[in-house]
Amino acid sequence: SLLIPVGIICVLALFCLVMISVDAPARKEIADMEIGQVDFTNLKDGTYKGEYTGEKSSTRNVALQVTVRDGAITDVAILRGALDDEGNPVQLNNGVTAQEYLLSAVNAKSLQIDAVSGATLTSKTLLKALENALQQAQK
Repeated sequence: SLLIPVGIICVLALFCLVMISVDAPARKEIADMEIGQVDFTNLKDGTYKGEYTGEKSSTRNVALQVTVRDGAITDVAILRGALDDEGNPVQLNNGVTAQEYLLSAVNAKSLQIDAVSGATLTSKTLLKALENALQQAQK
């Protein structure tokens, strides 16, 4: 009777190890990714789509749309990834949503903001997608 719980624990432990090893290359890819500089004061009006697409895994892929009006960002919408089942921005950690995190970069006028603790990789993919959209908006 003790063998069944021990067997279940061993199977669960093995499953966890396999999942960690499968995700490791994707985690390293994102951890090593650099977030570039963007001039928030030099944006041309329009709507721009930015994406992060992982080469090792699609788990944290994200697409967003940025609207610039009168040289300022007026809207950032998450189109794919970082959304819950109802289409709302996911909670990253500490009560911060993916949308709020993106808006903190917009308000700081910088992509060089701290990642959300416990959601570092997702924070970086969101910033990379924002960077890719804003690079298109540069005058």
